[in-house]
Amino acid sequence: MNNKEKEFSCSIKRIRFDENYHPADSTRLTTNFANLARGEHREENLHKTLRMINNRFNALAHWDNPTADRYSVDVDIVSVDMDIEGNGNTFPIIEMLQTTIIDHKDNTRIDGMIGNSFSSYVRDYDFSVVLLDHFDKNPKSPPPQDFGDLHGKLFQYLLNSEAYQANFNKQPVICLSVSTSKAYHRTANQHSVLGVEYRQDEYSLTDDYFHKMGLTVRYFMPAGSVAPLAFYFAGDLLSDYTDLELISAISTMETFQKIYRPEIYNANSTAAQVYQPSLKYQDYSLTQIVYDRAERSQMAVTQGKFTEEQFIKPYGAILEQWAASYSVKESAVKKRAA
Repeated sequence: MNNKEKEFSCSIKRIRFDENYHPADSTRLTTNFANLARGEHREENLHKTLRMINNRFNALAHWDNPTADRYSVDVDIVSVDMDIEGNGNTFPIIEMLQTTIIDHKDNTRIDGMIGNSFSSYVRDYDFSVVLLDHFDKNPKSPPPQDFGDLHGKLFQYLLNSEAYQANFNKQPVICLSVSTSKAYHRTANQHSVLGVEYRQDEYSLTDDYFHKMGLTVRYFMPAGSVAPLAFYFAGDLLSDYTDLELISAISTMETFQKIYRPEIYNANSTAAQVYQPSLKYQDYSLTQIVYDRAERSQMAVTQGKFTEEQFIKPYGAILEQWAASYSVKESAVKKRAA
């Protein structure tokens, strides 16, 4: 097999994020949902988190829902393992969330969003090993030109894989916090579910990183929210997804943001016309959920070095040759969903 024909094998596993959830051994320890599910408060954390998701969903899906309890949301953690050499040795390459909406009035289950959160060991390696080393040696310089190239191609390879296409009919939408390094400007554009759109003059490092994954970003502040969320997507965010799919992403990810970035998403005042997010903001409310943010940031470096030892070094030559010849193509998922 020559390099151009090289195929990496992707396999997909699911585990339900519910009150009985215990993190899998391969789950990144910095992942928000894994952090919540450890320690003496785990059961209470999980119960309250799920209740927050359901309450927020019903608040946004308010039509034909007079008592605000028509819907609930099931959340599955979707883990993707990749076999580089075809010998059965796999590495946990990507982790996302998939939501399913339960309509208790009609007694039906409705597909929600795939994506939502985004967890990647290789991203830990890029930001906590490659980038830190680069800035240590080259202070005040921009990131390396090829920063994020491999990760972006691996992600797009996943979207075009048989495993992804067999499991999902649409491309993922990733919903993250806005960057604290940028200012956001409110526009006149308003969507019925996503809310008021914000824009910024310059993309953040995370925006550029996700662009290499084939994803565009737009920033919206839904009704009842106090700060805009960053939505990363391929295709058309406003027309490719139903209102309920969008609501499932907002309700799930805004809940996590309120827990671990309360200074921004659980603030006691709403984002202004020109908005500069800050983790130093003091006027905010805490959720009744225990979350170890310090552990999360400390573990990123540890897991980046783990990735270097277990994935980058063993498969570096193969990955470098593959990335050099891999050409990004339009996702077959987009074609199927059109």
